[in-house]
Amino acid sequence: MSSSLEKGQNNGSDLNLSSDEHSPERRALEKKLLRKIDLRMSILIVIYILNYIDRNNAAAARNRGLVTDLKLKGQEYPTLLSILYVGYIIMQVPSNMFLNAIGRPSLYLPGAMIVWGVISALTGITKNFVGALLTRFFLGFVEAAFFPGALFLLSKWYKRDEIGLRTAILYCGNIISNAFGSLMASGILANMQGKLGHAAWRWLFFIEGSLTVFIAVCAIFILPDFPATSKWLSPEERELALLRMTEDAGVGDQNETEQGGPFHGLFLAFTDWRVWWLAFALTAQVVALSFNAFFPTLTATLGFSPTVTLLLCAPPFAIAALAAFLLAQHSDKVGERCFHMISSFGLGVLGFVIAISTMNTAARYIALFLMAQSYAGFVVMYTWMSNSFPRPPSKRAVALALMNAFSQLGNIAGSYVWPSNWGPTYRNSYAICIACSGTTIVMCLLFRWSLIIANRQLDKEEEEQGVKTKGYRYIL
Repeated sequence: MSSSLEKGQNNGSDLNLSSDEHSPERRALEKKLLRKIDLRMSILIVIYILNYIDRNNAAAARNRGLVTDLKLKGQEYPTLLSILYVGYIIMQVPSNMFLNAIGRPSLYLPGAMIVWGVISALTGITKNFVGALLTRFFLGFVEAAFFPGALFLLSKWYKRDEIGLRTAILYCGNIISNAFGSLMASGILANMQGKLGHAAWRWLFFIEGSLTVFIAVCAIFILPDFPATSKWLSPEERELALLRMTEDAGVGDQNETEQGGPFHGLFLAFTDWRVWWLAFALTAQVVALSFNAFFPTLTATLGFSPTVTLLLCAPPFAIAALAAFLLAQHSDKVGERCFHMISSFGLGVLGFVIAISTMNTAARYIALFLMAQSYAGFVVMYTWMSNSFPRPPSKRAVALALMNAFSQLGNIAGSYVWPSNWGPTYRNSYAICIACSGTTIVMCLLFRWSLIIANRQLDKEEEEQGVKTKGYRYIL
């Protein structure tokens, strides 16, 4: 179950910083280091907001002229949504392998962001289904660089008891994008109709794509590289940054665990059953969260005007962002992942059940809040994934990208879970979400059981070897 790299055998260090990790000097320097890292990493939140806005603006534009002007019919609109994830799936693993090899996320991630911002803006000039299909495919192809790359970047800087909160803060960019994106879309769609001869939905793509390019240029000067290559750290801070990661897993996170060439990490990830198990569990939950792309449509079933409908989309995701922050923070504090996740998923299932059971306006709006907060558990799940594959970093890079890429099959399937003819109740859609979320809960419980067995095996091996200080253990 476990490799020698995951047993937490610390090879020791003659660095002065490690002589007494609880000394006032060490704590003061570590606090300063974390503050500097957090400030630079905060740009990831803004990038993720724009990443999802550029991905989901088609949902806001759907009923405001996009379908009519592009003459979409039948399953063409769901196909526009799903084709993005084809490119997204193809590129994630190669992208993370390349990122790990070059070690320059400060250039690579913003560079990809500039390209996808331009592609998003070009969606506004499309005239037919084929043109929109091509822009959506290449948008997904380039956007694939960001999220798995951001997860990998966080895992290079933060320890296991720190990364949950940071992952939550990052993912809040996704959640906030649903609120902020709806507010931005409502303003553009309400005020830009006919400006310079263009429909408002086209301006939506022009404006949001241009904003993405601007933020990407700023990010080049803000995003950090990896600890060993970041020039904005003092020598002592760089030493501590590397030491922290060594202490956290019992072995270094640079070249100490890399063997077998550039494709060895790919082999390790593809042959680890745990990677595939979490990939399937994540995919099931992505299908359960497919309501996200149709949230304006589901909110419209409450019976309000288009502008009010978009405004009503914001509060559920604002609450979801707060829930994600609090749940991840508590998960880090107590060192537990599984039950934090499934408690959030359980509340989501309750929301689905309420939506199936009634057409009452107030009840269905409450159901939307319960459904949206499922993202809090989703955030903790991503943290659990990062925790479960500590070394070597090349394996972790591929594992994170592979699990996230595979899960996008859920987005492709989810694009067809909400057909218009199932509305306005969407009972069949909600039933599918219940089944998928239930599957995720069961798989996570079984995965936790497997980690308990793995930890017991590590206990046994260390006892046989006479090791007095416990090494690495999987977080449950």
